[in-house]
Amino acid sequence: MRAELRDKRDALLAKIGTRPLVMGILNVTPDSFSDGGRFQTADEAVAHATRMVVDGCDIVDIGGESTRPGATPASEVDELARVVPIVERLAQVVDVPLSIDTYKANVARTALERGAVLVNDVWGLQGDAAMADAVAEAEAVIVIMHNRAQTDAAIDIVTDILRFFNRSLALAERAGIPRQRIILDPGVGFAKTSSQNRDAVACIAQLKDYGLPILVGVSRKRFLGSMTDGAEGSLVGTIAANLTAAAAGAAIFRVHDVAEHVAAFKVFHTIRTRVAKQP
Repeated sequence: MRAELRDKRDALLAKIGTRPLVMGILNVTPDSFSDGGRFQTADEAVAHATRMVVDGCDIVDIGGESTRPGATPASEVDELARVVPIVERLAQVVDVPLSIDTYKANVARTALERGAVLVNDVWGLQGDAAMADAVAEAEAVIVIMHNRAQTDAAIDIVTDILRFFNRSLALAERAGIPRQRIILDPGVGFAKTSSQNRDAVACIAQLKDYGLPILVGVSRKRFLGSMTDGAEGSLVGTIAANLTAAAAGAAIFRVHDVAEHVAAFKVFHTIRTRVAKQP
């Protein structure tokens, strides 16, 4: 990893836990569930990312393949064509660290060469056998997210999350990824029922037992509607869920609405810090 990228990586790692961190979502896809097709040109994508940085995001997460249920998988060639030009340009114009949202090792490797410092892997090192080595060789940060091939309402989702993380962490250790560069994500909205999504948020305190930072991605997710009379995807529901996760110990929040979350977390962190100082 180049020296300037290593500095960004290390500054990010040092910041985790000092306050809630906001990861701004930049989907350069035609079919993502919330903002697909909005930022397909390089100029549109760079402008949106720049706005998110001005609004206060700590990380820009760039994705070139939709992971919503029923989405058409993107080929590696298409995904590279979508994300690489954006990573290259953003690395030159924004100061915050860049994340590549992919489960393909070659896409991750290329993005890390061009300016990303973090890989956000929705298959937690288990989707591509080469991913763990790619992350280790690049000295990158890795977000290990829980996922399943299909939803199963009969299972205990928390037990499944723990088993998945144990497998992924073993892969990371085997590849030589230091634990201080690992972040866990319970995978809200991925192959889970609405009830299981609520359990995934509720188990954050338990996940803290791993001694690793927790990232949550509840932004505009459909399960929020089951608690708000159908107002799925609402900003209010998203902020409420994220504040609940923050109170439980989550450290990083992947969101579409950066400015609103930055403001909400400032209030949360200021009051929580004051409460912690009370005798």
